[in-house]
Amino acid sequence: MRGPGWTRRSLVVIAALAAAVTVEAQFRQRGRARTNARLAIADDFRSQFMFCRIVFRNALDGDGGGWSVDYPQADENVSIRLSELTKTTITREGDGSPRHVLVQFNDPQIFSCPFVMMTEPGGAFLDPQEAKGLRAYVEKGGFLWADDFWGEYAWAHWVAQLRKALPEGEFPIFELPLDHPLYRAQFEVAGVPQIPALGLGFGRTSERGAESAVPHARGIADDQGRLLVLMTHNTDIGDSWEREGDDPQYFLAFGPKGYAFGINAILYALTH
Repeated sequence: MRGPGWTRRSLVVIAALAAAVTVEAQFRQRGRARTNARLAIADDFRSQFMFCRIVFRNALDGDGGGWSVDYPQADENVSIRLSELTKTTITREGDGSPRHVLVQFNDPQIFSCPFVMMTEPGGAFLDPQEAKGLRAYVEKGGFLWADDFWGEYAWAHWVAQLRKALPEGEFPIFELPLDHPLYRAQFEVAGVPQIPALGLGFGRTSERGAESAVPHARGIADDQGRLLVLMTHNTDIGDSWEREGDDPQYFLAFGPKGYAFGINAILYALTH
């Protein structure tokens, strides 16, 4: 299964993931019963890596399903894969499952998260305090990844919210060049894969036809070139993590690509 943007070295992900897919399906079922969604408190944090997800309100004129899309399975699964495919130590609960937390942009606990992720940001609304918190977070060294939004309307809506925190004149948005270090943080990938939701139909990867036919990895960087914000548009990387145990064909088609890109992004965030 060797698609565009894959190197021979990247194929090791398939074997490692396939060997654990049954175990992960069990973790996911346990996760549904175990998870009690709440915002993080200081005592949640340890010295090891912990996946942090942004909680946000939806705008009335937005385009997105909300902060909880892919939650909690994606958060758990990518944490497990990060621990298996890298030397990263993750925080675990007493039963061995990965600990993951929810934070808001105006929450002081966000500064304990070197990496945070948003899902479906095309529907988000940021008030002045949240915008202020987002700017403070990235300027103090944090890394935001916004994933899973499709089409031009969702893109325009998200950018309008983002500009409340990071004005265009100070923080231009750019397309990540193919020689960007994120693409080779661990696995060598040539651009962002287009990953659809499970059930779209094999052979199709664009969820909104011609309007979302081209996936993008866009970013905002500081004056030193460090990436502050990563935006994966016209693709759903998180679904490749969430759905890995739901359908073997979907997993083989999209899981390795999604994990390779995702682990690269997390490792970049932790090391830059």
